[in-house]
Amino acid sequence: MRVGMISLGCAKNLVDAEIMLGSLARAGIEITTDAALADVVIINTCSFIDAAQEESVDVILETARARTVQDHPQGIVVAGCLPQRFRDELPKLLPEVDAFMGIDQIPAIGQIVRQAYARRTGNLAHLNSVNTRGNIQLVSPAEAAPALTPLKATPTTQPDLDTPDSQLVQVSPRPVYIPDYATPHFRLTPRHFAYLKTAEGCNHPCSFCVIPRIRGRHRSRAQADIVQEARQLIAAGVKELNLISQDTTYYGLDLRPAQTKIAHSPERSSPATNVPADGSPTLCSLLRELNDLPGDFWIRLLYTHPAHWTEELIQTIVDCPKVARYIDIPLQHIHPVMLERMRRETSSQYIADLLTSIRARIPGIALRTTFIVGFPGETESSFQTLLNFIQAMRFERLGVFTYSSEKGTRAAAMARKIPDRVKRRRLELAMTIQQPIARQAAAALVGQTLCVLVERQVSARDRQQTRVSSWEKQQLRGTGSSQGQPLRGPMMIARTQADAPDIDGRVYVRGRVAAGEFAQVKIIGHTDYDLVAVPAD
Repeated sequence: MRVGMISLGCAKNLVDAEIMLGSLARAGIEITTDAALADVVIINTCSFIDAAQEESVDVILETARARTVQDHPQGIVVAGCLPQRFRDELPKLLPEVDAFMGIDQIPAIGQIVRQAYARRTGNLAHLNSVNTRGNIQLVSPAEAAPALTPLKATPTTQPDLDTPDSQLVQVSPRPVYIPDYATPHFRLTPRHFAYLKTAEGCNHPCSFCVIPRIRGRHRSRAQADIVQEARQLIAAGVKELNLISQDTTYYGLDLRPAQTKIAHSPERSSPATNVPADGSPTLCSLLRELNDLPGDFWIRLLYTHPAHWTEELIQTIVDCPKVARYIDIPLQHIHPVMLERMRRETSSQYIADLLTSIRARIPGIALRTTFIVGFPGETESSFQTLLNFIQAMRFERLGVFTYSSEKGTRAAAMARKIPDRVKRRRLELAMTIQQPIARQAAAALVGQTLCVLVERQVSARDRQQTRVSSWEKQQLRGTGSSQGQPLRGPMMIARTQADAPDIDGRVYVRGRVAAGEFAQVKIIGHTDYDLVAVPAD
């Protein structure tokens, strides 16, 4: 049997995909990158906002159409956030799908794949034979992999594939699963960087977000378990560990005996987020132990919530040279009324003071954040407050999103909705302010020598996809011999500490440097968001 995977959404979803593929490989099932050759295709979906849901459904329908055109009895398994969120509705809406599975069912992926293929081919007798031989290997505690419901057909009867009656639907209402270092992974990232999940779920009450309902409550991995996985990744050649979870700064708080009493707002939770007397793990203790591991690598901190930053965390980053001078801290807004309506648990003054402290105490830090515009009740005045804050704070990296109303959230029931045309206008205005800020930050690096992590050689497709709309006839801005030179010739793509994989800028290095390794380069030019460099002498 051959299985293909299409993974959509964030890096946290990508880790789930790696675990599913690793479990399949351990069970002796072949993995293919060509969906047309697969006996079963797993579609790992995203359901964070409307656009992600639409993309997920489009991919499911496209896969089903391709199966029909090829006249290939290919099973389709839909996994991830979409079935977790819409477990009752999806089977009726998508009869093309053979199996739906939730987060808790990730360890049982081998058995689910075989049942999906059996449904599509009608070979239930073969399925029963496989189950009898015991070739299905679950790789986590039994409580995290509930028993599978048998198909609603007899071993000699072809299921009616035009109805959902025979679909396999396995989705737990409130997920509890979390992987450990022994969980098999089939790496989907390049050899030189990896995503390391520190926790699963979320306890924050943001009024616009469905993640806690989809992913369940926050549950941290044991610190020793995370460190062991980090050792394995470093031994395999990883140069960058990207720590991810729904809220990385909440790590360890749920492992304390009195964790249920921990308040979310920083004004009330600061005693709880300090170093515990009982030795319970914290993000600080985790970072320090990872920093002490032998080897040359970066540790990147992603998805931090402002409510749980502490003076200790800032000092830990200062003390740990392997922690990248880069902070991903989604703020969503700055106006006091909007923060309250979003239930962000932080005040505007707290946010301003926190960012000022981070900048003052961590030399060379790059701040990345995201904002939501067009949230219900956002007036022109509150939006202008956000624009003023962007202008004053001068974030090195910034993303802006229009508000997406999600069914089941508090915000979806709020009055004073903002028209889509106003949302789009506000997004454009915010990015118009950010563009020269990003350009000036890039210009300040020209002439400097930086350490970069080299990704790969630039391809023709990379050149086509490079953001050139704001360049002056695709000319580089720079000094000396670089001024006015177009982006052409042999080049490598690299990243600085200030650039996370796939979401931030790039460094285009002229000439040849080794992919997957650190290199010293001299910055000779820049675009609005990217840098151009040559190998340092």
